[in-house]
Amino acid sequence: MTDINFRLNPSPDMQPSDMTALEAFTTKDTTELNHTVFATKDESILAGVWECAPCREEIESYPVHEMMTVISGSLTLTHADGRSETFTAGDTFFIAKGTQCVWEITQTLRKYYMITA
Repeated sequence: MTDINFRLNPSPDMQPSDMTALEAFTTKDTTELNHTVFATKDESILAGVWECAPCREEIESYPVHEMMTVISGSLTLTHADGRSETFTAGDTFFIAKGTQCVWEITQTLRKYYMITA
């Protein structure tokens, strides 16, 4: 990790990650990878690249504030009111901590992220 300026590489050396429950994956592919390029000592702020195979999760309360930009793949978010939005390569969006939604990756997703707790 670093505390100076850095460039986010869309294809860094990714490491296995386990933020997604195995039962959430919707295909036989359970690949989930992460590369954190910045983290504060208490990990209240994180930035990096994350990739995940298709999955679907009903989230009662999103655990962090997160801004992300889709590098590749597709994600559909369904809001508590039933409204859906689909995000693909080049789209940038924000999810506020506490948001109730359904998070569904329909094509393996790779994204830049910046998270604050």
